[in-house]
Amino acid sequence: MRGQRRHVAFLALAWACVAGSTASGQVPASRIAAAAREPASWLTYSGTYDGHRFSPLAGITPDNVARLRPVWVYQAQEAGLQATPLVADGVMYVSETRSRVAALDVRTGRTLWRYEPPIPKTVKIIGFGPTNRGVALLDDRVYVGTLDARLVALDAASGAVRWSVQVADNALGYAITAAPLAIDGKVIIGVSGGEAGVRGFLDAYDAKTGARLWRFHTIPGPGEPGHDTWTGDMWKTGGGTTWLTGSYDPGLNLLYWGIGNPGPDWNGDVRPGDNLYTGSMVALDASTGALRWHFQFTPHDTHDWDANQIPMLVDADVAGRARKLVVTANRNGFYYVLDRTTGEFIKGMPYAKQTWATGLDAKGRPQVIAGTEPSATGTLVWPSLQGATNWFSPAYDATRRLVFVPVREMGSYYFKAEAKYEPGKPFMGGGEVVAHPGEAYGAVRALDVLTGERRWEHRLLTPLWAGVMATGGGLVFGSTNEGNVYALDAATGRALWNFQTGGQCTANPIAYEVEGRQHVAVACGQAVFAFALP
Repeated sequence: MRGQRRHVAFLALAWACVAGSTASGQVPASRIAAAAREPASWLTYSGTYDGHRFSPLAGITPDNVARLRPVWVYQAQEAGLQATPLVADGVMYVSETRSRVAALDVRTGRTLWRYEPPIPKTVKIIGFGPTNRGVALLDDRVYVGTLDARLVALDAASGAVRWSVQVADNALGYAITAAPLAIDGKVIIGVSGGEAGVRGFLDAYDAKTGARLWRFHTIPGPGEPGHDTWTGDMWKTGGGTTWLTGSYDPGLNLLYWGIGNPGPDWNGDVRPGDNLYTGSMVALDASTGALRWHFQFTPHDTHDWDANQIPMLVDADVAGRARKLVVTANRNGFYYVLDRTTGEFIKGMPYAKQTWATGLDAKGRPQVIAGTEPSATGTLVWPSLQGATNWFSPAYDATRRLVFVPVREMGSYYFKAEAKYEPGKPFMGGGEVVAHPGEAYGAVRALDVLTGERRWEHRLLTPLWAGVMATGGGLVFGSTNEGNVYALDAATGRALWNFQTGGQCTANPIAYEVEGRQHVAVACGQAVFAFALP
């Protein structure tokens, strides 16, 4: 292994020398924590720790966005890009499928260095594609998780490997597709593999050495609170993976992280109970990983409605009282407002078609309609297993007090089957068939941040697989399955601009500034596109 690392490091250094590298810079945690005051960069997955995916840049507006043009295109090695690029000190860092990483000159898209991880041909990816959703920056390093469940630290200037640690056993189905979250001295990383019957967890690693600092198991073991929501040994294969980047409140020192579905996905007969902490949001002490509170959106989920959506941290007055809130549009079709210091449920309402619950009770627990469980003959339920939304990012405009949610309107017939656990193999217990696919569609919906009431909708041809970003210029950027990158008026949802990229778009946009000009970048198909005004 040591020789292999030296080989990879040498290749990265050699490429950097050929390309004439200019990659350099320092991104301390204090700089990331203050990212809202540095709109020329994009320093962490959601732009800022609060998960808003909002750029204060205002150079591109409803009045001039029609003149937006591509300024460069970077071609990756494979299609299916889902990464959020990061931008710092003149360099864009972007991950690609199969855990590759490239550093690009942000002015031209020219490659500065590339990292090609040694992923075994036998790597297990059960229930998802070979995707990677991004990297993290901290000080002079770039961090990436790999398909074979390693966390790797790269030199930001050269791409050379500084350390690599094995997070979990890929032979059991564990993998990493999420972007790490870098905070003060730590790198937080979650795992994929819920469809393989793994036991989920969230880890923190020392950013300098790669030593593991803490682990939070999302499925409580014997003697831990919540273990009584499982029967027998089902907790050992209970899923609850942590496959999307969470949010962070430095003031409270709390991480907010969404937890995935229980295993097996569609056969709940073998795991009676609420199955904590699957389908939940957890708030963890960032120093120790200790659980502060949890809120379960879908107790005893049998529809594969992971709760991994991005938590957005919002400060607002509720009934005349200043509250620290966390809001999220969940895959189960409901929008939630919680107190982020305590997890108290404040408000919830549907934001998309759902046919499985009559509503939420006073504590936010869904009032489930009988007969909506998967069955041997198929049970029709909205939303589909992909959910009313999924991993792709929402955005929040604090000035307008609007949350912008990419929505999937689609129902499914859910089927239940036997589930037998075998290590490293699918453990699902059923499946789904899309209902009335010709009637399915996508939309971007603007919701009032406190009530969840819809302010406007921009409808799209097919259910989305791409996120949105709001800007200080009064725009909402997004992209479609059909390959269009678009801009909407944030006040009304009116379409103002679009550009056809030629490839399906399944990524989140970002914004940054180069030489005084605002740029917007997003991946579509096999390429990253950068746009700016002439």
